[in-house]
Amino acid sequence: MAVRKRYRSSGPRRIVNAVAAIALFAVAALAAAWLEPAPTPLNGRAIAADGDSLRLGEERVRLLGIDAPELDQPCDRRGGTQWPCGVHARDRLATLLRGGDVQCVGEGRDRYNRVLARCTVGGRDLAGQMVASGLAIATDGYWDEEKNAETRSLGIWAGGFQNPADWRAGREPQGLDPLGWVLGLFGR
Repeated sequence: MAVRKRYRSSGPRRIVNAVAAIALFAVAALAAAWLEPAPTPLNGRAIAADGDSLRLGEERVRLLGIDAPELDQPCDRRGGTQWPCGVHARDRLATLLRGGDVQCVGEGRDRYNRVLARCTVGGRDLAGQMVASGLAIATDGYWDEEKNAETRSLGIWAGGFQNPADWRAGREPQGLDPLGWVLGLFGR
């Protein structure tokens, strides 16, 4: 009876194979990124949907780098009253859009299929202007504009406001969390 011998690849050979597989994957990823078409610029007249998004023809566009209060979101004044800061943010963007044609360069899409873009009107960055006017917060860049608006108590910085992302999270229906429910029964 013949005995079969099992051959195992040696430790160094396994490492070489793993490195080769990783390198092949990296090359494929770089090739895919290189072959991906450049984003098509969007140009034309636009209308404001809210303080950080607009409609440009049939496309819905979300301005990158900022987050503005939602349309129905209120903000606080120093005296304790509230004002419709989300409506004011939308109205400010609408005013900026009346300055001429919008030029947007898309950088992908969000979960709502909106084009994520950097947009200008007359060479002026819309997102930067929204932050500078105190009607949006910076999420990526625009830190100097935000600091200036806060220092000058412009827009939402004139009183109190809830971060738009936190405000949205508080309004979204919460899904069923069985573990949380059970833990709640026992006082965690």
